[in-house]
Amino acid sequence: YVNGGLFSGSPDAPTFSKIARSYLLHVGHLDWTQINPDIFGSMIQAVADDEERGALGMHYTSVPNILKVLNPLFLDDLRAKLEEAGDNKRKLLNLRNRMARIRVFDPACGSGNFLVIAYKEMREIEAKINKLRGEEDRRSDLPLTNYRGIELRHFSAEIARLALIIAEYQCDVLYRGQKLALLEFLPLDAKNWITCGNALRLDWLKICPPTGTGVKIAADDLFSTPLDQAEMDFENEGGETFICGNPPYVGDKKQSNSQKEDLKKLFAHKTSRWKSLDYVTGWFLKATNYSSLVNCSVAFVATNSICQGQQVPVFWPLILDSGFQISFAYTSFKWANLASHNAGVIVVIIGLSNQSVRQRAIHSVGKKGDAEKQLTDNINAYLVPAKNIYISSRDSPISKLPEMLLGNFAKDGGNLFCSPAEARTLPLEARRFLRAAYGAREFIQGKNRYCIWVSENEASAAFEVPELKARFDEVSKSREKSTKKATRDWSNKPYRFVEVRSPEYDSAIIVPRVSSENREYLTAGRLPANSTITEAFGLYDVPIWNFSLVSSRVHLTWIATVCGRMKTDYRYSNTLGWNTFPVPTLTEANKHDLSECGQEILLARESHFPATVAELYDPEAMPANLREAHERNDETLERIYIGRRFKNDTERLEKLFEMYTKMTAKDSE
Repeated sequence: YVNGGLFSGSPDAPTFSKIARSYLLHVGHLDWTQINPDIFGSMIQAVADDEERGALGMHYTSVPNILKVLNPLFLDDLRAKLEEAGDNKRKLLNLRNRMARIRVFDPACGSGNFLVIAYKEMREIEAKINKLRGEEDRRSDLPLTNYRGIELRHFSAEIARLALIIAEYQCDVLYRGQKLALLEFLPLDAKNWITCGNALRLDWLKICPPTGTGVKIAADDLFSTPLDQAEMDFENEGGETFICGNPPYVGDKKQSNSQKEDLKKLFAHKTSRWKSLDYVTGWFLKATNYSSLVNCSVAFVATNSICQGQQVPVFWPLILDSGFQISFAYTSFKWANLASHNAGVIVVIIGLSNQSVRQRAIHSVGKKGDAEKQLTDNINAYLVPAKNIYISSRDSPISKLPEMLLGNFAKDGGNLFCSPAEARTLPLEARRFLRAAYGAREFIQGKNRYCIWVSENEASAAFEVPELKARFDEVSKSREKSTKKATRDWSNKPYRFVEVRSPEYDSAIIVPRVSSENREYLTAGRLPANSTITEAFGLYDVPIWNFSLVSSRVHLTWIATVCGRMKTDYRYSNTLGWNTFPVPTLTEANKHDLSECGQEILLARESHFPATVAELYDPEAMPANLREAHERNDETLERIYIGRRFKNDTERLEKLFEMYTKMTAKDSE
């Protein structure tokens, strides 16, 4: 009667210590009437096991972030209709009737925060309607069973249902008064409209059917006691359905076998590259499948990785080529909430619709946290106001740029490398075979490292040095143990790297493969002759204006969008990032101006010797003259693009995608 089956069964009571009992009595005397039901989300995240929470992708969503989803999805429209109705009682009645038939469905509802906030916001609108119609005491027409969810964890599913019950009671108190609220609060209904199960394997049409009749759903209560339910009729036949939520993200490398199997069932018949997809993409596909049969709009929170890099051409054609459009989006922003464990991820919000949308909105968060909004005719899979195009790797640049090569790889078990201390112990006849070796770590952090570099015609001389021969023997042993035949085949040439890409050169520009998200620019740099690039990319014997391009904000924006990220850091690619980078035709004057800018950046770095690149590009401690040099470089390049500075990254990307489309048009003919 009191809890609707939430505490049914015969659970064992825990044994309380004296201090635990005192805490329990203390909290029992606090005023709980003002507590927001969505705080349960924070409680769940605080007590959930760290490993379990990570495996399930549990990230409690704060109220401001929930409203970033719900407002453009449907709440803004309801508020606009309320304002449009004014004091017209017929229009107000029609709006109230429409709201009573709206279904909000969260197929990854956790502890119910999206559903609770949606319900409370809609009750606020309904209360304003009732007040304007002179019906303040009217009972709500919004049934809780119209707020449905799916949740994998039993405990969270029951908390979601309880949170909605509490939200209903609090709204009744707020809008109708304590007396009327108490009269209708008990008994609680034993129906459970929050389904416990795997959302990617359940039939959403049965859980949230397009017509009035529901189906019999079996669910478990808080203590795993089976709770059988009768069929539930929706009180909103022919109404609208809005799917929303914050599904588990889980990148392809971290998915369990069960999660991989979930994606296989959904994607294997659609694409052979499904194994590279994030787990969250399963919710998008299920939602679009559902929406093709139901009058429905969708909006999910997701990691920004699904809108970057190689996932885009794999996943998004399945959605956008099937009649759906991105109706609104929030570009990448840092996750933040008040939970005791904050989720350290970069997210996006994506709204989908298969209905005609006249204007679409791209929301972004500026550097100072201020909100920006851009209206556009189309939003593509990279969340850019441009046509639906998918960028794939290329073997050569689309612009008039030199070839960028991946570094050299030894596959030597570490025996062809040595530290400065080890280098000093080698005899003089061995040291002549040493070269400075640079990967991202050595270049950015200023670490010294050497490699043994032996050409074919010097191999016999190198073998005559005992210290080198001993290292070569270890290289052979290491390669012979490799599981890859290509590596084993090189065991008979242990004096050289397996993958040699760099030519002999007088100068080189090194471009790290991974760069920290905290830096405002990609940290490329010049290397001296006779040095070897290892785990990085290289441009060899090229004019300095190429360094200016790589070091620009325009290029960083392109790389961050097209190449994607490693965790939250920028991940560079020569074939996907450099070869696809659209650059206007540069005049000799343009190249001269950019070369001067590049020299200024390098001179500014030198003026702070021996500071490392990592220290110089710390955003909190970046020297003023270095920042000014980068600003001049950005202004010079951006004026070449559009005659002025870009307003923001969205405008940069809009121009780049426009250029990319024109420059690759011949490829599609």
